[in-house]
Amino acid sequence: MANLKDLKNRISSVKSTRKITKAMQMVAAAKLRRAQEAAENARPYAEQFAAVMSQLAKSVGDSDSAPRLLRGTGREQTYLLVVMTAEKGLCGGFNTNIVKRAIQRIKSLQADGKTVKIITVGKKGRAVLRRAYGDLLIDHVDMTDVKRVGYGDAQEIARDVLNRFDEGEFDVSYIYYGEFENTMTQVPTEQQIIPATFETSEEEQKGAGTVYEYEPSEEAILADLLPRAVATQIFAALLENAASEQGARMTAMDNATRNADDMVEDLNREYNRTRQAVITNELIEIISGAEAL
Repeated sequence: MANLKDLKNRISSVKSTRKITKAMQMVAAAKLRRAQEAAENARPYAEQFAAVMSQLAKSVGDSDSAPRLLRGTGREQTYLLVVMTAEKGLCGGFNTNIVKRAIQRIKSLQADGKTVKIITVGKKGRAVLRRAYGDLLIDHVDMTDVKRVGYGDAQEIARDVLNRFDEGEFDVSYIYYGEFENTMTQVPTEQQIIPATFETSEEEQKGAGTVYEYEPSEEAILADLLPRAVATQIFAALLENAASEQGARMTAMDNATRNADDMVEDLNREYNRTRQAVITNELIEIISGAEAL
């Protein structure tokens, strides 16, 4: 049985930890409101942009005149995976789940004899992937000094990816991030960005019979907009990731605070029992001594 001093020290230590986790929960909640608002505001723009690009892509099809970003290189041998995680931990399984999703793809591609290259965004994902797939890492984007994700951050990543594609370093590219649903749920998501693919919404399917005439040509418009589409997809992913990170951290710190409360309660109960036992023993010794006189 632990003595009273050890129990006091443990109770004090757990209470100090509880203060930290409670403070981190409140900070994450404040950041989550801003990050969630940014992610939700970006969704309508990204969806509408994807709808327009999808309509243009259907008009062009797989013709030889289609931009290279749309039709691809004609090969599917080399894959570039852009894995986006957080710069910090203490956010539950958020980082781990994204990395696991990427590792599943890596193993599948390697089993098929494909070449894999990895760019990491965020230290946590890089730390895990470097241990198992350090030879596949070709670049890292440090977001430590970024307080609030902006479109410029996405443009820098997109510019690097597009330059590598133009130089023939890869054929297909995917991004990995956490899609924000709510504070309890963040979905690890895989999205192909090169060759460009665009999901078709129900509204677009309803208007599929509408014929549009474009000026200049569809090919010219796509050639100009496709690089922006890649940057937009990366920007939306960064915003979703930021909201998911704060939601996961708020939930993790809330659970840690609750666990600390339970631990303090258990330690106080043990402390009181131990103190009562010590007092009882002292009384027994006093009574025994008095009877011996």
